[in-house]
Amino acid sequence: MKPYRPFFPEWVDRLVRIVVALAAGGAVYLVVLVAYATSPKTQMTGYQPQQPVPYSHALHAGQLGIDCRYCHTNVERGAAATLPPTEVCMNCHKGIRTTSPKLLKVRESFATGMPMEWVRVHDLPDFVYFNHSAHVRRGIGCVSCHGRIDKMEVVYQAQPLNMGWCLGCHRHPEKYLRPVEFVTKMDWTPEEGQLALGRRLKEAYNINPSTDCVTCHR
Repeated sequence: MKPYRPFFPEWVDRLVRIVVALAAGGAVYLVVLVAYATSPKTQMTGYQPQQPVPYSHALHAGQLGIDCRYCHTNVERGAAATLPPTEVCMNCHKGIRTTSPKLLKVRESFATGMPMEWVRVHDLPDFVYFNHSAHVRRGIGCVSCHGRIDKMEVVYQAQPLNMGWCLGCHRHPEKYLRPVEFVTKMDWTPEEGQLALGRRLKEAYNINPSTDCVTCHR
């Protein structure tokens, strides 16, 4: 009786085991990668840093009804919305709560000329270009990206602000468009339904957002 001889050489068996191990490891790596990429922590959703001064948007933008553009003066004219200089704060606080301990750092900043060191909350990567004026002047409301700022005691990042989220708006802007006069009104809702209004505004404003890479990655 002839001795048994395998049909394939031994190195083929070893190769198959290596390939199976790599495939299994690759599948595990893919699952971990997807979980990490879609995690709120990775996307910074909910990021809520403490600021040097306990500034309440719920009070200023909500209860007092101060328009976003009073502090973020460049939002309709340039790429950056700009953070308000101390002088803007002191326009009111020269005569309001002038001895409040919460405003001590604001008064010190005003007296010394040193700017407040506010912590940026919505901070896109350096390789991403975003222009505020291009959005708010065409009917994208502040609330679409920043959430209900007028209800936040401490501002946090309400949306993921990742590429897929941005592309969703560029592909279907009618879901978010509003009349430009209401871009800073947080509680505004359309009477005729968002999609019907959005389609009408998309045509009226001649909006056709690009999805080319160079639009945001310059």
